[in-house]
Amino acid sequence: MTDVITIPATTALAEKAAADGVRFILATFVDMNGKPCAKLVPIEALDELEAGALGFAGFAAGAIGQRPQDPDICVIPDPDSYANLDFIKPGLAMVQCDPHVNGEPWPYAPRVILKNVLAELAAKDMTAMVGAEIEYFLLARDADGSIHTADTRDSSGQPCYDARGVTRMYEHLATTSKAMNDLGWGNYANDHEDGNGQFEQNFTFADALTTADRVITLRYIISMVAEAQGMTATFMPKPFSNRSGNGMHLHLSLWSTEGDSLFPSETDAHGLGLSSTAYSFIAGILDHAPALQAFIAPSVNSYKRSGARTTTSGATWSPRVADFGGNDRTHFIRVPDGNRIELRGGDGSANPYLAIAAALTAGMHGISRGANPGAPNGPGIPGDAATPLPPTLLHAVEALRTSELLAEAFGPSVTAYYADVKEEEFLTWHNTVTPWEIDRYLTAF
Repeated sequence: MTDVITIPATTALAEKAAADGVRFILATFVDMNGKPCAKLVPIEALDELEAGALGFAGFAAGAIGQRPQDPDICVIPDPDSYANLDFIKPGLAMVQCDPHVNGEPWPYAPRVILKNVLAELAAKDMTAMVGAEIEYFLLARDADGSIHTADTRDSSGQPCYDARGVTRMYEHLATTSKAMNDLGWGNYANDHEDGNGQFEQNFTFADALTTADRVITLRYIISMVAEAQGMTATFMPKPFSNRSGNGMHLHLSLWSTEGDSLFPSETDAHGLGLSSTAYSFIAGILDHAPALQAFIAPSVNSYKRSGARTTTSGATWSPRVADFGGNDRTHFIRVPDGNRIELRGGDGSANPYLAIAAALTAGMHGISRGANPGAPNGPGIPGDAATPLPPTLLHAVEALRTSELLAEAFGPSVTAYYADVKEEEFLTWHNTVTPWEIDRYLTAF
């Protein structure tokens, strides 16, 4: 006998849940590190959820600017982010939420930060469209905690786009692809990436907030589908020293609120098809690239990827200087065509809300100053005057601490708190004795 589900008063979220026969909703937000935090809310309590009556102990949740004595974080769901997850658990759905404290949006919440940046953009009669490339490894763990490629036959020296590797992971890739398409995201490609065990699944670009929400939801989906099939999915930037790492490339463009793209131009003297607005946007990102790395490459491990010397395939696919060029994947900013730019410095540990917010803030600063990035660099030729990217997370944090732009955009206390969190992450790693040190120094003196 099927239980009767009592649906609360009709709202957009209630209507979606009723149509899908949802029994529970994962009311989700992320901390500054991108950790998904959620409560499993029965549909009968949807009224309380939408009223902001369900509280979280923010300090326990993670890095979100709270102390143990602070008031609860209460979350307000955004119906536009609703995702039916019936294929993971029957009757389950997810919705992204905006954290509030004492009835006000919490300024340390990444989704709130991005919405504030987008409001500034709207005040200038502009909106941002964003696409995100999600790369990840499918792994298995041994009894001793070590990791190896889940597909033990995936051992080719150049596995990228290998049809056999894709086919052996068909169940995982097809399940995830169907989920994206059922949700209306427009999955258009699923491929084997450059590293053994590494994959990428793409969905159509959308407005900035929608894309950030989808990145969080997709990471959850990929992880849960992998676990159901006995694997571990990781978005860690560099899980293997000798393989390429996991990027999170962002495709960015600005549009007028009337729906006209502001990036293309048929009179571009550089031949990339970009407008002066687009070039100023690029210049702003390049000018603030060192501080920006603290958000788009925000982990200790990030700099094992961006500083990689070589990989099995022969390329790292990770930029080391802040430059730009045409349809060339060796640059920090690639211009595939006149409709968008691709920011290639980000990786799989990036919090999408913070990464997009920081990139838009830097780009808009370039536009406000009419900045000029100069001529694009040629294929495979790094800019001679290009700023080197930070070699470690600590260097990125130091750059962030001196960024008046990001402090003003995110709030000085928010930026300082985030910098403290990331500096502590670096120092914790730095104070840990590693096997490399034992091997190198134990009998060296």
